[in-house]
Amino acid sequence: MAPVALDGVLVIDKPPGPTSHDIVACVRRTLGVNKVGHLGTLDPLATGVLPLVIGRATRLASLLAGASKQYDAVIRLGLITDTYDITGTVVGGADAPFPDATSAAVGGLHPSPETIAHAAAGFVGSYAQRPPPFSAKKIDGVRAYDLARRRRPVEVTPAQVTVETLTVLSIDGPRVRCRMVCSSGFYVRSLAHDLGGVLGCGGCLETLRRERHGPFSLQAAVPLAQIVEDGASVATQLVPMASLLPEIPAVVVSDVGARRAAHGNPLRVTDMVVPGAGVPPSDTGRVRVLDERGRLLAVADRRGDGALHPKIVLV
Repeated sequence: MAPVALDGVLVIDKPPGPTSHDIVACVRRTLGVNKVGHLGTLDPLATGVLPLVIGRATRLASLLAGASKQYDAVIRLGLITDTYDITGTVVGGADAPFPDATSAAVGGLHPSPETIAHAAAGFVGSYAQRPPPFSAKKIDGVRAYDLARRRRPVEVTPAQVTVETLTVLSIDGPRVRCRMVCSSGFYVRSLAHDLGGVLGCGGCLETLRRERHGPFSLQAAVPLAQIVEDGASVATQLVPMASLLPEIPAVVVSDVGARRAAHGNPLRVTDMVVPGAGVPPSDTGRVRVLDERGRLLAVADRRGDGALHPKIVLV
């Protein structure tokens, strides 16, 4: 296939099995596009929203990756595994698996729905979460999962995370289904492990579906199989550059300003079609720079003097 000029975000509905890197490689190969990256790893077990940045959009990855995410997860109580999910080796847990909802766990009783809901609510807010031993975190330059696979000691440094909401949707015997909105860097596998620890019976992640990554949702996601079967359809599914980062205020520049932006030169107030439009002249912070045709040219920092200093040039 001849290279295709594509720039934007392609939201994949990831199937279970392949890694996020596998998905990137598949899309790169199918579309004949070299510049493809993802905005946040999904484990092989997981499914759902995996946004891919393509072409010039790869330059915006650092601004897009840190968005909050929403997950639908099933936590299996009574099992502790080395990977913190159902694919790992069982290393502990009380009465695993529970044959029914009244099986013994701790003190002869399975945690009640009220106990489970109360324990889950304790994870809402900001706290230091320890990532799983089998994770991509680096320890002295080595991936944690590489150390874990070699049976080497793994002490991953806890990271500050935030859980905005955590709702228990249903409890079916040892399986607790919940939905959560959390910050970037949050490990649902660690939540499953830690919840089991609080309940005293152990726990691991059984299923996980990412329903949203920032503004990208399942409604906009394309099955990977569709991309493989008909790569030409990608052009109609791509989130265009001009639609990205809508939360950042924008200014429109003249043709002269567009040329200056393309070379990374500071943009003066006179380079703007409507000086100060979209952003008060006294404001500082990040600004999207658009030309008169609506194309996203750059992301710039706005100084107190009103000048724009391009930091990410996209043309």
